Amino acid sequence: MTHDTRTLATAPTDRRSRPTPSDLGIGARFSLHPHRDDFVDVIVDALDAAQADDVEVTTDDVTTFVRGTEDAVVRYLFDALRAAAEAGGHLVAHVHLSRGCPGEVACELPDDVVLATPAVPYLPRCGMPTAAHWSLYPLDDGTTGRPGNHMATIAAAVEAAHRRVEVTPEHFVTRLDGDLADVLTTVVEGWLAAGRTVRHVATHATFVVASPSW
Repeated sequence: MTHDTRTLATAPTDRRSRPTPSDLGIGARFSLHPHRDDFVDVIVDALDAAQADDVEVTTDDVTTFVRGTEDAVVRYLFDALRAAAEAGGHLVAHVHLSRGCPGEVACELPDDVVLATPAVPYLPRCGMPTAAHWSLYPLDDGTTGRPGNHMATIAAAVEAAHRRVEVTPEHFVTRLDGDLADVLTTVVEGWLAAGRTVRHVATHATFVVASPSW
């Protein structure tokens, strides 16, 4: 699969050398659940179809782990989700993204390095109506003289989501409806935007394509 090399200009370019994805704890875990008799083939083919040149990928009996830059991880996820959806039928996918420290890593990097998030990757629309239940977790403990305010960060991300997809509040989550590319982009944009002010941010979304209830 090929990609448009453009990006959404949501953050200034930082020309300084950046720490590695492992240094920053950047990565994803996800699982694909095709509701088809040949689900094993659909999952394996989708993982094979995703661009893996720039990421580390490890699949176990629960989920698939992806490590790389934010851009490479997101593009890998999009490839895999799109390939599984293109197989046809009802697809459910669970995606978890994490970035920053302290989290998986207990880094000593200064704020101006940890909070330097890249632009959101441009994902071309693919004509696949998608719904997602999305949760964002800015793990903001605050600093001396500044209490943590995770809800302000979450509210800003939900408000920004209205620019791209249909947004509906639900119990414990926010529902997003739109093209697969737009829904994933919205999740990623909220994750990276929160990372400009919060050192460790995680986000989770359950995606549904071609639900039999539609």
